[in-house]
Amino acid sequence: MVRSSKITWNGYKINRVKSFKYLGIHVDDRLKWLEHINKQGEKAIKIQQNLKRITGGNWGISQIHRWTLYKTIIERMLAHGSSAWCLNPTFKMKRKLSSIQRPFLLHISGAYRTTPTAALQTILGIPPLHMQLQFEARFTSIYSLKIPLPPFITDTQPHDLEMKATGWSTHSSEHLKPNKISFADGEAYIARKDIINIFTDGSKTEHGVAFCVLTNDIWAYQWSAKLNDNNTVFQAEITALHEAVIYASHLPNHNTSKIHVDNRASIMASSNSKSTNETARKIFKILFSNPRIKVSLVKAHAGNIGNERADQLAKDATQHGQPYSHTKLPKPRIKDLLRKRMIEEWQTSWQNGDTGRKIYNIMPSVSLRPSNWIREDVIFFSQHGPFPAYLKRFHLSDSDYCSCGGIGTALHYATECIYTVS
Repeated sequence: MVRSSKITWNGYKINRVKSFKYLGIHVDDRLKWLEHINKQGEKAIKIQQNLKRITGGNWGISQIHRWTLYKTIIERMLAHGSSAWCLNPTFKMKRKLSSIQRPFLLHISGAYRTTPTAALQTILGIPPLHMQLQFEARFTSIYSLKIPLPPFITDTQPHDLEMKATGWSTHSSEHLKPNKISFADGEAYIARKDIINIFTDGSKTEHGVAFCVLTNDIWAYQWSAKLNDNNTVFQAEITALHEAVIYASHLPNHNTSKIHVDNRASIMASSNSKSTNETARKIFKILFSNPRIKVSLVKAHAGNIGNERADQLAKDATQHGQPYSHTKLPKPRIKDLLRKRMIEEWQTSWQNGDTGRKIYNIMPSVSLRPSNWIREDVIFFSQHGPFPAYLKRFHLSDSDYCSCGGIGTALHYATECIYTVS
């Protein structure tokens, strides 16, 4: 519209503005988000300037502490609301975010201010800011905004995601009796006629689950299945416990069932009435309504015959077990897939880039782990430092020759110069 419409509310005129702030996010009239990025960048730069005041070239907080401050404070501040504005960043947004990130990379590494940004990102294990924020936005949009999965995740469907259970699982007064759960590690099973011992296990590498039943020193029953490669260790352990609890609930009422589990996390989740895990809630309800079923923690790989047999069954299930389709894709797996995608995009950008090629020859692969280079290493390998060749390149000196007569590069002083032989 050439002229905006006039809006009044109870006699007050509401003026049109170019942008407004809502929940910490600056929303502009064209939804370009540059206003928000500029405001957040100004706040970040102020913090960076304050950090510089307490850090010098050879004193003050260490490099790893500067790296930690950036990742835990600056990056968190810039990522606020990223699912609303950084799901598909434009070229202008990427360029602006890069300019915001660059001073922090220089501050952390102590490098010369002409050092390429891409090289500093690879050295410090810090992805380009727009990629990191897009990773955050994708993850939040999937789990909080219920947006369908991106196309590059092809091995699952949106309804297969494991979501947190909401609402109350039971009445607040309902809780398990203290004798129902035992955390005494290594507690031996009791060989009695009126007690049925059940041992569960979830394989940590092959994603197999199993439980076996020991009655009067006789193996009365065994069950095993194979989970999907996307499932976690916790899912494997709690699935085995769930199946064992279901089996025990169908046994005659005059028998007491004692389920031995070698995973503390699954027991704690199942005994918590406020757990947000759906499987743990199902286990809690069965345990609450069946007082004759008890759960005990047993030390793994401690020579316990029942635990060893369950462990072997779980491993065998990966080869011969039936697929178990009741488990859903866990949150950590989605995060791993999104992080893998981010690293692939970062690697492609690093390979096809036209800056930082000297560092690329040394570090051709990117990683989220920072290198152990100190400031002098960064200066030497990037060749952005107090070398005549560098000073001449940036018009800070009239000559690029060393006193010995050679071209004064970093490699010259390391391999050729007669004055640095020692």
